[in-house]
Amino acid sequence: MIMSNSRLPLLFFYAILLVPLVSHSLVLQRDPYVLHNCSTSGNVSSNGTFRANLNTLISAFSSNTQIDYGFYNFSAGEGTDKVYATGLCRADLTSTDCRICLNNSGHELLQLCPNEKEGIMWYMNCTVRYSNNSIFGVMETTPIKALVSGSVPNVTEFDEVLDTLFYKLRLEASAGGIFRKVAVGNAPYQHNTDTIYGLMQCSPDLSEMACSNCLVTALDYFQSYCRGRDGARVLAPSCNLRIQPDQFYDSILVESPPSLSPPPVPAKSLSPSPVPAKGGKARNDYLDSERNKSNSSKNTIIIIVSVVVFVVLIICICLCLRVKKQRKKVETADEISNTESLQFNFPTIRVATDNFSDANKVGTGGFGAVYKGRLSDGQEIAVKRLSMGSGQGDLEFKNEILLMAKLHHRNLVKLRGFCLEGNERLLIYEFVSNGSLDQVIFDPTKRADLDWQMRYKIIVGIARGLLYLHEDSRLRIIHRDLKASNILLDDEMNPKIADFGLARLVLLDQTHSSTNRIVGTYGYMAPEYAYYGHFSVKSDVFSFGVLVLEMICGQKNGYFRNNKNEDDLLSYAWKNWRNMTTSNIIDPTLGVGSKPEIIRCIHIGLLCVQENVADRPTMSSIILMLNGNSITLSVPSQPAFLTHNNVEPDISSNQSILASINEASITALYPR
Repeated sequence: MIMSNSRLPLLFFYAILLVPLVSHSLVLQRDPYVLHNCSTSGNVSSNGTFRANLNTLISAFSSNTQIDYGFYNFSAGEGTDKVYATGLCRADLTSTDCRICLNNSGHELLQLCPNEKEGIMWYMNCTVRYSNNSIFGVMETTPIKALVSGSVPNVTEFDEVLDTLFYKLRLEASAGGIFRKVAVGNAPYQHNTDTIYGLMQCSPDLSEMACSNCLVTALDYFQSYCRGRDGARVLAPSCNLRIQPDQFYDSILVESPPSLSPPPVPAKSLSPSPVPAKGGKARNDYLDSERNKSNSSKNTIIIIVSVVVFVVLIICICLCLRVKKQRKKVETADEISNTESLQFNFPTIRVATDNFSDANKVGTGGFGAVYKGRLSDGQEIAVKRLSMGSGQGDLEFKNEILLMAKLHHRNLVKLRGFCLEGNERLLIYEFVSNGSLDQVIFDPTKRADLDWQMRYKIIVGIARGLLYLHEDSRLRIIHRDLKASNILLDDEMNPKIADFGLARLVLLDQTHSSTNRIVGTYGYMAPEYAYYGHFSVKSDVFSFGVLVLEMICGQKNGYFRNNKNEDDLLSYAWKNWRNMTTSNIIDPTLGVGSKPEIIRCIHIGLLCVQENVADRPTMSSIILMLNGNSITLSVPSQPAFLTHNNVEPDISSNQSILASINEASITALYPR
């Protein structure tokens, strides 16, 4: 446990966070111990060959004067006694300061992990790792840790600013060369009265994709544990990020490119040599310098009082993080086990679909074709074969697998398995015989066979499926692309919600979230999502309201036309409901036998599509409205987009609009 190893250097670190720094050199002189992790995978003798090799590598950081770009990579020994070590410094450190930091942190790590085969130490300005396995060019995100301080009054505004800053820094850091992968920047917030400074850095031996993936994981961790903080560090073995309300990096990092030193090379093998237990003369000289530059007694008293309060808070945070981490490990192990049990090999699916013959093709979407198949045991399946140009990446693919594997409800399509071999990415679902809802409700001939009782059954089934996603499953999930083409109908016309490539997990106590990359289908998007990227369970409620009105009218919102005006479906429905001419909305094939119930469903649909998010009901309230005529419904206001006909949304340059106009979803993942 981290706090069991706390000592005086840790106190100095938190003291520095609370006392203004007068120069960059002061940061280096007070370069304190931050966090460390010792692996529990195996032990070695403290006086054995492995340990001697490790001592040699740690001393190499301070003795090597040929590298000046802040990244060191060495190995020593052979066979089971071979040790690999890397050192990474913040890019604005001089080569001398970098070696001092690595030397101190390395020897500190030797004391904290005296018998372990793997260890990592994060100092303020450098990171040292060692392992009995090769770690050069390998992206690792565990263990991952965080330090936080401060808070912001307006979390929503701050998150929007950070999303843009983080996106820019991630792209810049990932695109860095073989010398450095680092980016810094700042952004104003609070009406330009405050500024937040940020830094992202990867180990330069990573590829651009590996660096980006590492930083995405760090950002996910930041969203989970550091949200609302204006001071935070997320530390992983291969990358790190940091924000602070004042500039903590040297201006040289902004103004000057890295020096053109030789690029990193495969780990250099060193011969063992004895190393003093405490780091040798260089370390002792440095510590003597520290003692000679101590603060005055007045500042010392202020620091000690402040640190005591702050450390108590950090202890509580670390205890909570440790409990959450252990719980997450168990859940992750279960997820991996469950997912692997669903994997099919490609030849099996090729045989089941008769080599993906056109005769077995049952549909085509934005991500590729869907085929009907039959397994050797006679089970019918639907195979979604993603095309190489579909735009859905491995993250989105795995997102849909992990989500669907955890969800079990009669109104959600059931995932049978998946296949990921070479360039082939297949999703295998239960086969649903009656196709998708849009193929029935928008077809004049098939729609006539769908009476009101059947349509009402479909409406209620969709509502129950959404209620499960929002409130009843062990995860809270926002679908974000609910539409008629993503509702499948089984033999008994029971609806099943499908296509979870866009679905997003949110915390159980989280009411809303936001994104800079808007995805989905126009006509079903809630206005706050289409315009600003804000989404919540009420975004799905809006889409459900559009579906209800489409079921009653028999026409698609995006292509709705009436004889007199060019209103969209929502505006047309609200005007006729307000003028008590609801018969104009109802599909003529339904007749008048169930008109009171139909009018009530129009009323519910209009409540779902109100522009004010707070005015829309929750799915639990909608279920009660559908099942009980005794419940009094509130009066709906004008629906969203009523005054925005034929007007394109004004999207800022920071947002990316990816919207489908041809029934094809466009997937973007934002993992929890």
